[in-house]
Amino acid sequence: MSKNVQVIGAGGHAKVVISTLKALGKKIVSVYDDHHKTLGSDFMGIPVGGAFADAAHDCETYLAIGNNGVRKEIAESAPFLWGKALVHPRAWVDPSAKLGLGSVIFAGAIVQADSFIGTHVIVNTGATVDHDCNVLDYVHIAPGCHLCGGVDVYEEAMLGVGTKVIPLMKIGAKAVIGAGSVVIRDVQAGEKTVGVPAKAIAQDS
Repeated sequence: MSKNVQVIGAGGHAKVVISTLKALGKKIVSVYDDHHKTLGSDFMGIPVGGAFADAAHDCETYLAIGNNGVRKEIAESAPFLWGKALVHPRAWVDPSAKLGLGSVIFAGAIVQADSFIGTHVIVNTGATVDHDCNVLDYVHIAPGCHLCGGVDVYEEAMLGVGTKVIPLMKIGAKAVIGAGSVVIRDVQAGEKTVGVPAKAIAQDS
């Protein structure tokens, strides 16, 4: 029997979350979003229930916000009943891997043996997380990104589309790795890197 759930967010990322929920047989009763509450009566055929503040606190809830900082702010400020990690039927997660509440493993993604995925992490379409990786809360691993074994990714880091990370590297909190980069050294917290191999770029003034 399908279990009723609600979704927080009505942007592009929410479309993939909703598709994953549907593939898992979940019944989505409503979508909530501060920016879309007045843009029509439905989102992907699901009723828009209003802004974030209007969402029910006793319904299984999935947070569908792509921005790491916003996702963290909502998750830590609102007393919602966050659902277990979503794993698309066409993804593969080793039984020894551990997945935190609210994380999403999209179609084609792989999480290998003894890896840890924290809360509200995005492992996007076709991304791979190899053995013994630690991916902490609110990280976004973009489509086609590949982490080799033993990589540590700290809170709110963003790994761009097609990023490759060699074994045993550390990616600091809130670091940003540009699309297509190859990481062959540790990346410090808050650092922005890009290129092959990835190098730090100047921070915005």
